[in-house]
Amino acid sequence: MTPAKFYVGVDVAKDWLDVAQRPEGAPWRVSNDERGIAALVERLVQLRPALVVLEATGGMEMPVVGALVVAQLPTAVVNPRQVREFARATGRLAKTDAIDAQVLAQFGEAVRPELRPFPDAATQELSALLTRRRQLVGMLTAEKNRLRTAAKAVRADVQEHIRWLERRLSDLDGQLAQSIRSSPSWRERDNLLKSTPGVGPVLSVTLLAELPELGTLGRKEIAALVGVAPLNRDSGHFRGKRSVWGGRSRVRAALYMAALVAARCNPVLRAFYQRLVEAGKPKKVALTACMHKLLTILNAMIRHRTPWSLEHHAL
Repeated sequence: MTPAKFYVGVDVAKDWLDVAQRPEGAPWRVSNDERGIAALVERLVQLRPALVVLEATGGMEMPVVGALVVAQLPTAVVNPRQVREFARATGRLAKTDAIDAQVLAQFGEAVRPELRPFPDAATQELSALLTRRRQLVGMLTAEKNRLRTAAKAVRADVQEHIRWLERRLSDLDGQLAQSIRSSPSWRERDNLLKSTPGVGPVLSVTLLAELPELGTLGRKEIAALVGVAPLNRDSGHFRGKRSVWGGRSRVRAALYMAALVAARCNPVLRAFYQRLVEAGKPKKVALTACMHKLLTILNAMIRHRTPWSLEHHAL
């Protein structure tokens, strides 16, 4: 007889890991520390599951995922919103850690999410630096807003904090640049990406850290992965507006800012943007189309390892 295929869901909390398996098996819980993760891996190696599914939880899941991948267990990290909608569709309205683990196992069995390559240690470190940079930018923006209405008694303190944040941000940018220069592969990709008018260091680093699939997927797949592929909303004779959603929001945010610049200084995207606006498209729709086109161009450049060329990309 063919052995049963097991699908495992792991819900990651700060202090513990709830584990469920399908089609059969009792749920269990281990501590979310080195000892608990080791016990989890040992038990799953014996179980030999077809798939282990976890939610992306802002990085808290990375130690567990890393241990699973090192043990060569098939592991998929999925979008929490997709899992939540799946739970509602199957009638699971309650939400606890144990229930979430069961839903993840059921999601893996029903949907079979595609396995993605796990980022190596260097990419995880680059992503951590990039996340810290976003946090500093957020704090800097908040302090500058406070300065506008700050009372005289605290104004000097706010100004000093702003200066410290600006120095720390500058140091962090240097760390990011040094990390890229230390890797020949990253250095080559960074040079290719920044050869495109409108693409600066922020988008380049974001793509290196948050989108390692760039250059390995087709244009439709990479657009869907980032969340810039317009999705239909049609039913019968009704034709709804197409919209973009889902995907990797941090990549999409950096791509949006780059598209704003590229729509002014990149000759290909400027002409593309103007053509859409003149055809009656709303500016926001035209800008989203520029994001899609820019991502497609960058994906092709990385795939073929060729720098920006006006003659080539104007086609």
